[in-house]
Amino acid sequence: MLIERAAAGDDAAWRELVDAFAPRVHALLVANCGDHDLAEEITQSSFCTVAAKVGTYVEQGRFEAWLFRIAMNRLRDEMRRRKRQAIPVASEVLRPVAKTGREDRPGHQRLDTETIQALWQAVGGLGEADQQVLHLRHVAGLGFKQIAAQLEQPIGTVLARHFRALKRLREVLGDDIAQDFAQRGQ
Repeated sequence: MLIERAAAGDDAAWRELVDAFAPRVHALLVANCGDHDLAEEITQSSFCTVAAKVGTYVEQGRFEAWLFRIAMNRLRDEMRRRKRQAIPVASEVLRPVAKTGREDRPGHQRLDTETIQALWQAVGGLGEADQQVLHLRHVAGLGFKQIAAQLEQPIGTVLARHFRALKRLREVLGDDIAQDFAQRGQ
C-alpha cells in the first residue's frame, strides 16, 4: 500500500502520494480562500503534517478525507492568525484553477469564461453549507461518504444539501449548465 510505503520512508511512494493528492488539496484550498499563494503554502504545510503523523495513521480507506481535514484545519488556523475569516466563495474571488486533478477524466472539458462566471456567481448565491458540499464534491472530488465524514454530518444531510444546491443552480442557470456541473463531480 502506498501510504505504508511512504510511512516506511520510500521516497518514490512520497512522490507518488504528493503527485496524486497535491493538486486536489490545492484546488480545495483555493476554492475556500481565493489565494493561490496561501493555498500553495498550506498545501505544503499539510503534507509536512502528514509526513510527521503518517506513522500513526491507521488505514481505513479515509486517507483523502484525513488529508483534506488537515488542510482545512491549517487554513482555518491561518485565517484565525490573520484575524479574519475564510473568504466566502464568490465570482470575484474564484478564478478558474489551472489544474483541478480532473483533467484525466472522460468527458472533461473547460467551460468558456462567461459560463464559468455565471456558474460561480450562482454558486456564490447559495448558502455556505450548500457551497461547501458542492466544493467538496465537485472541486475536491470527494465521494458523499467522505464529505459526510469530513463535515461530521449524516450522509442524508450531505445528499440533501447537494440535491438542493443543484436544483437551485438549475433554477438560476438552466438545466444545461447545472447538469454539466453535476456530471463533472461523478
